[in-house]
Amino acid sequence: MTVDASPDAQLEPTPPSRGRQADAPHTSLGTAAARNLATTTKSAPQMQEITSRWLLRMLPWVETKGGTYRVNRRLTYTVGDGRIEFVQDGADVRVIPRELGELALLRDFDDVDVLTELAARCVQRDFRPGEVIVEAGTPAERIHLIAHGRIRQTATGKYGDELAVAVLADGEHFGEHALLDPDATTESTATAETAGTLLTLSRADFTALLDRTPHLRAHVERFASLPRQRQNRHGEAEIAMSAGHTGEHELPGTFVDYELKPREYELSVAQTILRVHTRVADLYNGPMNQTEEQLRLTIEALRERQEYELVNNREFGLLHNAAFKQRIQPHSGPPTPDDMDELLCRRRGTRFFLAHPRTIAAIGRGFNARGLYPDHVDVGGQQVPAWRGVPILPCNKIPISKENTSSILAMRTGEDKQGVIGLHQTGLPEEYEPGLSVRFMGLDEKAIISYLVTTYYSAAILVPDALGVLENVQIARRHDE
Repeated sequence: MTVDASPDAQLEPTPPSRGRQADAPHTSLGTAAARNLATTTKSAPQMQEITSRWLLRMLPWVETKGGTYRVNRRLTYTVGDGRIEFVQDGADVRVIPRELGELALLRDFDDVDVLTELAARCVQRDFRPGEVIVEAGTPAERIHLIAHGRIRQTATGKYGDELAVAVLADGEHFGEHALLDPDATTESTATAETAGTLLTLSRADFTALLDRTPHLRAHVERFASLPRQRQNRHGEAEIAMSAGHTGEHELPGTFVDYELKPREYELSVAQTILRVHTRVADLYNGPMNQTEEQLRLTIEALRERQEYELVNNREFGLLHNAAFKQRIQPHSGPPTPDDMDELLCRRRGTRFFLAHPRTIAAIGRGFNARGLYPDHVDVGGQQVPAWRGVPILPCNKIPISKENTSSILAMRTGEDKQGVIGLHQTGLPEEYEPGLSVRFMGLDEKAIISYLVTTYYSAAILVPDALGVLENVQIARRHDE
């Protein structure tokens, strides 16, 4: 072997590693090797998806035999006060013809050709923030359908000050009385809070179509003849009675009329198939039972999905089934004590508010800005924020829109209170928890054991005012906060 002895080729010694002496011999067994003989302490499998699931905990659950729950109510004269949906093609906005059936005078009118012609007569109008749409006291000549944006209605009070009447948003409408009454006047001033778009239908266009469509005229006449004098303020059929009379006064006869077609809620289902290999179940069950841990986490995910469906399902979910008269808009965007009070006062015996955690943070900011600090109440041994003694509970299943808006729910619960109830059925075959079953499905040719995990559930709103929603709540921080 040849070694270059030139000064430039001299070898530098290798520096020792930082923190330990180079090539130091071990004087005891190293920890890495020792771990091979040690018994470790393990946690059970953890899961980030698990939440507090307050809605499942707070709803009273009613046994639903036969899988169907029927809500019987007093007869109500429905006048159609729903939301209207639109379609957008670029900058052009059109009302969906069948959605005009949500107007009171067109409720249950199903001639699509006539509705399509009415929709074609609607004129688009874009508005700017601060623009006055209509002014109080002026002749009312058209109905206004809000496709997008927020409009505030105000009126002059008895003492000359301006009063807030309502805040309207996407899908709502005003001025419907103008279509039939030639002497109608605008009762409140409508001012745009944001930019947006609305469609208008004039009385002249509606009357022209009415004159050449006999079955539409007949439908409108039937609507005009509804027995409004026999309704209470909730639209229910009146129970006739006499009070404050003296002597031999003739008492009225009465009866309580019922809905002929009450709503029925069928139990919905959430299911999955849990698969566990026999090798895992046989060999790796110590110190924890693998099948039990797999089942525990599967049930947690199933319960999370159950709560999501109770909030968001279009058939029975609370957000989609709240009565339109029980939906309100915030007065300024972020939630304020005034908004919470308005939501609270629309029903008796509100049991709790339900809101996304980010919405609860926005509620706190709105209260703190006014120098208010919500109290806390004990719910199931846990301290939670409250307003007027009503707890505000978190639920991350309530969606947040891309505009950073969300909703706040307020509900009365229980059958005895005519409130919101959860529906389930217990006593299922191979029931693992109340209303949840785990059924063995067999062993396949790959030695995999299968279990069918199933839960049945739904929710019912017994009377409309049991549930209220504060919609389009702005939850993002303002730039000046």
